Amino acid sequence: MKDNKKVVYWLFTGCILIFIMVIVGGITRLTHSGLSISDYKLVTGTIPPMNEQEWTEAFEYYKQFPEYQKKNYHFTLEEFKNIYFWEWLHRVLGRLIGIVFVVPFLYFLITKQLTKPTIRKSLILLLLGGFQGFLGWYMVKSGLVDMPDVSHYRLAAHLTTAFLTFAYTFWVALDLIYPNRSSIDKGFRNLLRFGMIILIIQIIWGAFVAGLDAGFIHNSWPLMAEGKLIHETVWIEQEPLLMNFVEGKSGVQFVHRYLAYIVVGVILYIWYRSRKLAPEHRHTTAINALLILLGVQFLLGVFTLILYVPVWLGVAHQVGAFFLLAAMTYTLHRFTK
Repeated sequence: MKDNKKVVYWLFTGCILIFIMVIVGGITRLTHSGLSISDYKLVTGTIPPMNEQEWTEAFEYYKQFPEYQKKNYHFTLEEFKNIYFWEWLHRVLGRLIGIVFVVPFLYFLITKQLTKPTIRKSLILLLLGGFQGFLGWYMVKSGLVDMPDVSHYRLAAHLTTAFLTFAYTFWVALDLIYPNRSSIDKGFRNLLRFGMIILIIQIIWGAFVAGLDAGFIHNSWPLMAEGKLIHETVWIEQEPLLMNFVEGKSGVQFVHRYLAYIVVGVILYIWYRSRKLAPEHRHTTAINALLILLGVQFLLGVFTLILYVPVWLGVAHQVGAFFLLAAMTYTLHRFTK
C-alpha cells in the first residue's frame, strides 16, 4: 500500500527532529556557542574531542578566530568546552535529520511505497534540508573573518528555512492523513494565507532581533523606553533611514514589536470570520488552538523582553513561534482543497 502509516510516521519523526533542532539552535545562539567550532567536517566532525590533547588542539584552533581574540580572550578550556557542546550537538542533530530523511526515503522509493505526488514533495523536502545545512555553514563562515558575530541576515535565512522545512514536512504529512478535504470559503482561505505570510515575516524579524542582540535594549513594554544598556540604544544608526529597520537594533526591535500587534489583529480577525462559517468541529479546534498559542506567544515575547532575555525564556519564545507556525499550517491545511 502506497503512502501508508509508515510514511506518515517518517514525516512526523522529521517534524519532531526539526523541532528539537530549533530548540538546540536557540540555546546555541543565546549562549553564544555558534562559533565555537570553526571548521566543518561532515564525517569526522561527528566525534567530539575525546581526550585532553584533542580538547587543547580544538581550543588552540578556536583562538585563531575573531570571537576569541575580540570577545572571549579570557576563556579557560572548561568554558570553551561548555560552548563547544551546544554547537557540536546542533551539528550532530543536523546530520541525524539528514539520515532520517534520506535513508527511509530511499527505502520507501525502492519498495514502491510512495505515490508520485509524495515522491515530488519528498524531493522538495530533501532539497530544503540540504539547503538548510548549507545555510548553517554559510552563517558560521560570516563570523570567522573580521567580526566575532554571524551575519544577522544569514542567521535569519538559516532559522526561517528551518521553520519552513518543518511547515512543509508537516503539510505533506497532513496531505496523507487527510487526502480528501474541501474548501469552505475562498476568501477565508486567502485570509489564512495572508496570516501565514505575516507570521513568517514576523519570524524573520525575530531572527534579526536575535542576530543583532536587539532584545537587550528598550526592555520595557508597551513603550520602547531606554533600558539598562542605554549606551547601546541608538535610534538612528544607519543611512539611509530605512536601513535602521533591518540593520539597527532599535529599528529592528520596533518592527518586531509592531508586527506582533499586526499578527494578533490578523489572527483575531481569522477567529471572528471563522465563527460566521459554521465550520466542522476539527476546523473549530484548529482555530481555537491558533488563538491560544497566539496569546501564549505574545506573553512570552513581552516577558522575554522585560526580563532581559534569559536563555530559558528566549528559547521558550522561539518554541512558541514554532508551535504558532504549526497551528497556522494545520489551520490553513484544514481550510484548503
